[in-house]
Amino acid sequence: MTDSFGFDIEINRVETYLSELNNATNDPEEMMLEIMETLKDTVTPIPEVGKFYTFVYNAKTPNKTYDQHPLVACTSLERWGFKGLNYHWRKSRNYTWEELTGQLYIVQYDELEALLAIPYAKFILNN
Repeated sequence: MTDSFGFDIEINRVETYLSELNNATNDPEEMMLEIMETLKDTVTPIPEVGKFYTFVYNAKTPNKTYDQHPLVACTSLERWGFKGLNYHWRKSRNYTWEELTGQLYIVQYDELEALLAIPYAKFILNN
């Protein structure tokens, strides 16, 4: 989108849908589906260091709790996957390629605050 002077205007896609997301459901699964629909135009299979992402993840480590819907800042790329600061955990976590379910949804910096206002984290104990 551009303004009347021809400059690009960034639209906060998440903020546009924030009231709908929070009022429609309390189910993290449904919220994540809505978030993925909102961000579907910006996906990637491989993250870039310093960028932000949300995605669906199914961890393999048994008897460990994990976030199935992480919101992360990618901090390093590795052969086995990547490391990222998970905003729901508030600490660094490892994400392996095999456990990613689909694409990584790119989150713009100005969309972080709006996503953090949505309680879509889904903490699961892997059995």
